Amino acid sequence: MPIKKVDSNIDFVSMEHKILDFWEKNQIFNKRVEMNQGKSKWSFLDGPITANNPMGVHHAWGRTLKDLYQRYKAMTGHELRYQNGFDCQGLWVEIEVEKELGFTTKRDVEKYGIEKFVNKCKERVQKYSKVQSDQSIRLGYWMDWNNSYYTMSDENNYTIWAFLKKLFEENKIYMGTDVVPWSGRSGTSYSQMEIIEGRRLVAHDALFIRFPLKGRKNENLLIWTTTPWTLTSNVAAAVNRDLDYSIIRAVDGSVYYCAAKNLEHQRLEKQFKEKKEWIEGVPKLKTIAQIFKEHGGFTIEGSVKGSEMIGWEYEGPFDSLEAQSVPGGYPFTKPDLEQKKVNGITCHKVIDGGKDNFGNDVVVAGEGTGIVHIAPGCGDIDNQIGKDQGLVDIAPLDEESKFIDGFGWLTGLCATAKHTKGKIIADLKNRNLLIHVEQYPHVYPHCWRSGDELVFRIVDEWYINMDWRGQIKKIVSDIQWIPEWGHDREMEWLDNMGDWMISKKRFWGLALPIWIFEDGS
Repeated sequence: MPIKKVDSNIDFVSMEHKILDFWEKNQIFNKRVEMNQGKSKWSFLDGPITANNPMGVHHAWGRTLKDLYQRYKAMTGHELRYQNGFDCQGLWVEIEVEKELGFTTKRDVEKYGIEKFVNKCKERVQKYSKVQSDQSIRLGYWMDWNNSYYTMSDENNYTIWAFLKKLFEENKIYMGTDVVPWSGRSGTSYSQMEIIEGRRLVAHDALFIRFPLKGRKNENLLIWTTTPWTLTSNVAAAVNRDLDYSIIRAVDGSVYYCAAKNLEHQRLEKQFKEKKEWIEGVPKLKTIAQIFKEHGGFTIEGSVKGSEMIGWEYEGPFDSLEAQSVPGGYPFTKPDLEQKKVNGITCHKVIDGGKDNFGNDVVVAGEGTGIVHIAPGCGDIDNQIGKDQGLVDIAPLDEESKFIDGFGWLTGLCATAKHTKGKIIADLKNRNLLIHVEQYPHVYPHCWRSGDELVFRIVDEWYINMDWRGQIKKIVSDIQWIPEWGHDREMEWLDNMGDWMISKKRFWGLALPIWIFEDGS
């Protein structure tokens, strides 16, 4: 049989419209639904698309795959729900409305009026849910378009409130103080899952500085950090008790302590050579030995174990700030430490970095100096160490990532701004604490919506205690996972997740039905 030549001038768009017209005129979708009524049910939950903009190609691809599954199940004689979903609330929508209104900060929204702003968000969702429905119909996606579900609906809100009520009755809901990733631009916190999507390769000013040791003339801890703003809130310095630390004497007679393995370590050598995970224009990193050679040279006068250094006291780089002297911490106080008159300055000691939640050493040889500056108010790992070691928290930033009162000349400056970093570096240099500045390329979390660099700050948020994850894991094991590795990934996530943070300091989201009385209950 001869092969029929295909017309190369087929009008696919016209053909698609003819098919859509045929389906509509002959009620094909409705007939398919009627044919399968009463048959074995196959439930498909449509993961909702965010009703915030017209659909993109990735949405069309996903919806095509979903449609294939539903059509196959319909053709094999199953009754389907055919319910489309729209994700309505969240920062995505807020940011687009802010753009429409010309807003740049959270304060702009508050001045405009929260109710007016929320109504604008609703209007945007209603507009683009209609646009996306029309696009999906044009795509040939079979759904009951008169029965879509919306996450902003009363039904959804009431269901979640009922769930929260049950958790409250079981004492699973609490307000906790924790260090969380925070966007100064958006004025809200982020979960660990959210920050994964916003990780970017950037080059930061990394500093080598010295912490002078008390009672040990001209002796210093050599410290390295990629976040200069956190030095204002330094509380302790952590070592690995099992590492060897070199005693380095500089040409001016000063002595420095640094992990022995770090002295000649070629930092990020592979990345520089292969230009992978590297930023064009960033020079090769110097070894610590090179840095000291450029300052006139050095000699090694022996070594000590990290365990021998534990307990040494030092002078912090910003001890003149009021925040460092407040008993119990600042601005959040720990009553037990306040009573003992413990503050940031009295905590300035060398401590054992210990192990993380996975049993790995917190302080390791390699990058840095093997001595880690600890700021419990500026990092999640630091905060956990602070809890374990009985340290105060010094939390320097407000909702806009600006320094609060109590931080002297830094008050009002944005921690992540280039000019702020420059002022901190200049101040350290003027006080002869700065050893070296370099451009250090690394992957750092940014807001995946607004693009601004995240900080870590202590905030009060509402959490769901996840001590019942064992019950969830049993259910996970009863599920058939396709592919099978989905089961292992879900289990790993449940094993490693912390308590579930459910509050956001924003406007367009699920309203939490929580009231705090004057007595704190």
